[in-house]
Amino acid sequence: MRKKSNKKINLIWTLPNILTYIRILIIPIIFCMLYSRNIIYSNYIACALFVIASITDYLDGYISRKTKTTSEIGRFLDPIADKLLVTAVLIVLTQTKFVSIFETILATVIISREIFVSGLREYLGNFHIKMPVSKLAKWKTATQLFAICFLIFGANFKNRFYNSGWDLFLFNVYVTGCCLLLIASILTIWTGKQYMAIAFKYMKGKGSK
Repeated sequence: MRKKSNKKINLIWTLPNILTYIRILIIPIIFCMLYSRNIIYSNYIACALFVIASITDYLDGYISRKTKTTSEIGRFLDPIADKLLVTAVLIVLTQTKFVSIFETILATVIISREIFVSGLREYLGNFHIKMPVSKLAKWKTATQLFAICFLIFGANFKNRFYNSGWDLFLFNVYVTGCCLLLIASILTIWTGKQYMAIAFKYMKGKGSK
């Protein structure tokens, strides 16, 4: 019995799971940095932390596949950590006025889709039906992460008059982030439609019985 218990403990503290824990713990720090007005270059610190969190998203999956150290807690927490990272930072960006109304609308679309798809997964899970993550959904996630990173880094261009090359550079970074967020929102709607088709196909088949 002791050996079985130790195995469970080891599965909780595998390297991929530790990276997932780190990603979750970084989120409130990013939150504080974006809200801070007293720390110099706080948005750059937030951007660096967001990049680190995004890298852990890639590494935990890569390491778990290579070392075959997948666990149930990892399968449970990894998608939750991803959604927490994206939705939490998008909400903060809109609340701190770092982005315009246009990006706020795009952020709302992305967050709404995540909630909707989570509901679909929960519903289908009751019937033991899985909705695997598609390649397009992975591209969507990657585009979201790049978009948010660019938006955080370029946020300081606001209220400036482009008196230097650095100000213009920040503006270009910000615009790039806006374009990536638009692409991410389009992919968000498209992948959400694909998942919805899977769910409706099952509902239709079940209703006809």
